[in-house]
Amino acid sequence: MVLNSPVRQTPLVTQVADQFRGLIASGAWAVGERIPGEIPLAAELGVSRGTVREALRALSVTGLLEPRIGDGTYVRATNEITGVLVRDELTGVLDARAGLEAASARLAATAATPGDLAALEAALATRAAAHDAGDRAGYIAADAAFHRGVVVAGGNPLLLRLYDAVAEAIERSMEDTTILPEDPDVRDAHHAILDAVRAGDRDAAVTASYHLIESVKTSMREHT
Repeated sequence: MVLNSPVRQTPLVTQVADQFRGLIASGAWAVGERIPGEIPLAAELGVSRGTVREALRALSVTGLLEPRIGDGTYVRATNEITGVLVRDELTGVLDARAGLEAASARLAATAATPGDLAALEAALATRAAAHDAGDRAGYIAADAAFHRGVVVAGGNPLLLRLYDAVAEAIERSMEDTTILPEDPDVRDAHHAILDAVRAGDRDAAVTASYHLIESVKTSMREHT
């Protein structure tokens, strides 16, 4: 970790916060990692502890950092968009997913290439194999690959950038909602999305995308 002593043209808190933000974005401070305390950070930067505290507080407000009383401060997300989603309730993240994925599925129904369809089919096959083997990590990875594949198939680069920007929150929602063995309705909803995209049925693709998220919510309620 290398920090530079701030200059005086802009507020010190802003400069320090920008340096911390850069460490998070670069991975020098990784998600889930506890960062150094206020005293060593202040000493390395040559600023007051109060300045460091305010900079950390600013990044906590945006969701990048998470202060834990008695335990220190941890990195929560790599960007502000993901930070906001991670901070929100799981149902809010699921609803955001539904809108983004439904829009992508609608486009994919007319834009998907044979290669896109093959990738989606492969992701579902891998997902099913991991499920049957009880491989939870493999199942989640294949699930994430399928949903991102739908966005890729939609052919809209802005939607893909948005999806990738919140990928951490989306994958965390998958981890939080994965229940094995899975609810058959959840499994069938995935295949319904692929079937609609393959058939070029935009309305069915949207319906299937929203139904998938609702089936996930239902499965969660039944297992709590």
